[in-house]
Amino acid sequence: MKSSSVKSAPAKKNMRPFSSILVDGPDRAPARAMLYPVGFKVEDFSKPIIGIASTWSNVTPCNMHIDKLALESEIGANAAGGKAVIFNTITVSDGISMGTEGMKYSLVSREVIADSIETVVGAEGMDGFVAIGGCDKNMPGALMAIARLNRPAVFVYGGTILPGCITGDTRKLDVVSVFEAVGQHANKKITDAELQAVEQCAIPGPGSCGGMYTANTMASAIEALGMSLPNSSAQNAISPAKKEDCRRAGAAVVSMLKQGIKPLDILTKKAFENAITVVIALGGSTNAVLHLLAIAHDAKVKLALDDFTRIGKRVPVLADLKPSGKHLMSELVAIGGIRPLMKLLLDAGLLHGDALTVTGETMAETLRAVKPYPTGQTIIRPLDQPIKKDSHLVVLRGNLAPEGAVAKISGKEGLQFSGRAIVFESEEKALKSILNGTVKKGHVIIIRSEGPKGGPGMREMLSPTSAIMGKGLGKDVALITDGRFSGGSHGFVVGHVTPEAYVGGPIALVQNGDTITIDAEKRELTLVVTDKELAARRKAWKKPAPRYTRGVLAKYAAHVTSASFGAVTDADLAL
Repeated sequence: MKSSSVKSAPAKKNMRPFSSILVDGPDRAPARAMLYPVGFKVEDFSKPIIGIASTWSNVTPCNMHIDKLALESEIGANAAGGKAVIFNTITVSDGISMGTEGMKYSLVSREVIADSIETVVGAEGMDGFVAIGGCDKNMPGALMAIARLNRPAVFVYGGTILPGCITGDTRKLDVVSVFEAVGQHANKKITDAELQAVEQCAIPGPGSCGGMYTANTMASAIEALGMSLPNSSAQNAISPAKKEDCRRAGAAVVSMLKQGIKPLDILTKKAFENAITVVIALGGSTNAVLHLLAIAHDAKVKLALDDFTRIGKRVPVLADLKPSGKHLMSELVAIGGIRPLMKLLLDAGLLHGDALTVTGETMAETLRAVKPYPTGQTIIRPLDQPIKKDSHLVVLRGNLAPEGAVAKISGKEGLQFSGRAIVFESEEKALKSILNGTVKKGHVIIIRSEGPKGGPGMREMLSPTSAIMGKGLGKDVALITDGRFSGGSHGFVVGHVTPEAYVGGPIALVQNGDTITIDAEKRELTLVVTDKELAARRKAWKKPAPRYTRGVLAKYAAHVTSASFGAVTDADLAL
């Protein structure tokens, strides 16, 4: 190996605020010595170090291709004058663990991902970084780390999956097709062979779940925040466009360093309002509420449930996308992605055009040349012909959820539901009763003890909601939980009930046969029980013992806050 002087080139203060501390000067020779074997050359020590946070894993198809995308971002950062260093963080698969004890680790993984990216970037003196995410929790986890570190950074979405298909069948399949097929099979509407055909063909390769589920919702929200490059949210996972997006992201971080742009310059209240607006217009996942609250917390932006209500009163649902609609994300990609929708919203005065983006331009500037959708497309409705005139994400309050709950109501289910409670202390018990016919028309299913602390981990309820749809009960039963829902869930569903059952919230006091009323128009969630009766039940209630006393789930339960605060692990808020 060719030797070099212990002196590096003079640091460019604005370009190397962290790496200069790590590698400059005679006393940092040991650090430089460690970096030669991983690919550094003498000249690289005068360049800004750009981290590439990869969430590659063969755990899930959502992330199985991200190692290749990370290499593209490395190329882009290096070509722009940086020195890229690739590192990994974890991912878990919601689709695989759904309906099992393993799903309790899903929301926990968001915190682990944020912590791990923060740890590596902070420890290794990286001046900026690209974060590439695929499955649901990678995205908010990466954005939380970006906000905490406040170093130039760009998020890249790994891209959406292409639809699955069965020979001779015109349906476009995805993972939710499989969950709903389970309910159809239990209802004897399809055979064993038909179920197997769906499970084998629904997921044809790499990419995130194909509807406007949580992954595509959060990718769209992050683009609306201004933290990814234009079109990053609406590209197929395996495509030349996605490779180019990764290369451009690497270069964009170097450009942000040159311009002195930091994430907290972008992550303003206006940016979060833009994200909420786009999520509503797309008919996105309830998880966006939880994740945007968490990102805003780390960005020190005051965002609350009431902001979703305020914005939701004026923003319509325009996208006819699964799970409530007909189309998949790949179909939206084919007609231009979300950019024409954002331009439509901007022109209508529903987006803040002066919000800054990672490009260095304002949102309005990035949308200036965007062309409208092609004539005749049916995926995105005109503003005067919305699917729903206001938000499908409805924040409910009442004596069952005094601190709030989040409903996903497309309007197809109706706007009110009243029925008799049937109570379950876990998702598994509820699913069994749905599939075996114990749950019947007129029931309000209560799944409790699944909150952030009580679960712990606030499991998603895709298995029971899909079973309800597969059994043909979508309009005839409602489901209420202190857990949360997959972006693939639809029907009359209410989640994020706070306070949760574990801390003695009213949901802990519900009994079989109680009348419960959901009113989306009045935004009320009411347990029809007298105050005197509730007081008696509360007096008799005893706090359950924690389900985990060691390990990551125990640590999470000890520090996690209410869902109404984004279920962040903040020691002060958790007290």
